[in-house]
Amino acid sequence: MPDSTKPPQDVDPLRTHGGFADLVGYTLETWEPDLAEVTLTVDARHLNRSGVMHGGMLTTLVDTACGYCGCHAPKGETPKRAFTLSLTTNFVGAAQHGQRLVARARRTGGGKSVFFADCEVRDQDGRMIGTGQGTFKYITLRK
Repeated sequence: MPDSTKPPQDVDPLRTHGGFADLVGYTLETWEPDLAEVTLTVDARHLNRSGVMHGGMLTTLVDTACGYCGCHAPKGETPKRAFTLSLTTNFVGAAQHGQRLVARARRTGGGKSVFFADCEVRDQDGRMIGTGQGTFKYITLRK
């Protein structure tokens, strides 16, 4: 039986798509030092039983953007990796089917082993959908 904790051998663990990103449908649009933007167009699969975007989707966008913003590396260098230690999500508005969302996160501090990030999620009209803050720990991938 394959080990589900390791990526398949044909999957590059450093790429920005694959696995959960493909399942959910978000895209990393901007990735710079201390900044990341993740986008998502709300689809029927993202809705809850009330017909608005499920809160887990907002949390996913916040977590993903915050995680990326602290892990950028210059071109040619291996990006850093991190896992979430703590995440707070604030639900401000409801996203509807068809809306394009942008989760913009900035690294706000930290050091060699831990970093902090803040995120805002807005729709295509600039309307706030939610915010979040996270604490992340840098890790080293093992081969």
